[in-house]
Amino acid sequence: MNLPINRQFRLAARPVGLPKRNDWSFVEEPARAPADGECLVAVEYLSMDPAMRGWMNPGPSYLPEIPLGGLMRAGGVGRVLESKSPAFTAGDYVSGSLGVQSFATITASGCTKIDPAIAPLPVYLGALGMTGMTAYFALLEIGQPKAGETVVVSGAAGAVGSVAGQIAKIKGCRVIGIAGGAEKCRTVMEDYGFDACIDYKAGDIRAALKAACPTGIDVYFDNVGGDILEACLGQINLHARIVLCGGISQYNSTTPPKGPANYMMLTIKRARMEGMIVFDYTARYPEAARDIAGWLAAGKMKSRQQIVEGIETFPETMLKLFSGENNGKLVLKV
Repeated sequence: MNLPINRQFRLAARPVGLPKRNDWSFVEEPARAPADGECLVAVEYLSMDPAMRGWMNPGPSYLPEIPLGGLMRAGGVGRVLESKSPAFTAGDYVSGSLGVQSFATITASGCTKIDPAIAPLPVYLGALGMTGMTAYFALLEIGQPKAGETVVVSGAAGAVGSVAGQIAKIKGCRVIGIAGGAEKCRTVMEDYGFDACIDYKAGDIRAALKAACPTGIDVYFDNVGGDILEACLGQINLHARIVLCGGISQYNSTTPPKGPANYMMLTIKRARMEGMIVFDYTARYPEAARDIAGWLAAGKMKSRQQIVEGIETFPETMLKLFSGENNGKLVLKV
């Protein structure tokens, strides 16, 4: 087959603070033909995730840093154009780490077949994708919510937080969200069914937490870190569980990350705070996907995507995650 022209973003510089467009280079060149065991995939949608900012930094992390000149990492979904693996045929739809590009030539072992008849493709980057897997295992395995408990979720209007809160409701908990702005708070309560939502931009977060959680916090699902983490630690109950899923308030900081000054609340309340990386649960993804797909089909859960068109808009689209412009799962339509 004639190879199409591939458009891709490569990392050109290590960002300081918020990334800038010139921290990437935009390259156009022919796509690479697949070798044995590989597939050529036309990328249709890409997942925009806060973790992308951390992948651009040098130093050790749960995934290797993106090298300078290397393809910008991103999860995506697309259609197989050519396969040299018995696992897939042309026309199959797959998800995987496809990168910020219009055509991906990747190993078949790095792809998972998906069915657009079950859910629209962008949902496989949201509730049925890595964000859904993250919310599911972080809440249920680390948070261990019990019916009747109070669960607080920061970043509640975001891709992970919205799913985590809905799962907590399904498990019989009272769920309080924290989000930025009246519109997001309305979405959290009206679309996702949270019992209440605190607008952290509207006033004293500590006072609002006391009012919303009069019996304290049993599970805190943290997506933001910083001041909000500290405020929630001040309200935890005996044997509370704090899930460290993300720290978006700190990702673009040019000073050392801010830790909670009141961490001794963990000792006082005999509480547990534990970090979570979704790749630890890879073998159990089918279990989570079955449950989430069932909840979506039954109307017990909603998956909301905000779709921005055009691969050339990638730098500006990614930054929506840090400006608070996104509402729901942010997806780039290639």
